[in-house]
Amino acid sequence: MATPNYGYEKRQKELAKKKKKEEKLKEKAQRKVGDPVPGEDNAEPTQPTDESGQPV
Repeated sequence: MATPNYGYEKRQKELAKKKKKEEKLKEKAQRKVGDPVPGEDNAEPTQPTDESGQPV
């Protein structure tokens, strides 16, 4: 019976953590630049107007 290769498992976990961390940093940088993030409402509030288009 073969023995478990704990070093390989540990390396795979470290690589997965590193990849996830890089993805989070990339998303954070995109939000900082001002790119819209799906799910967030970045629309500016509008003022109500009457029939002629004048603000109320």
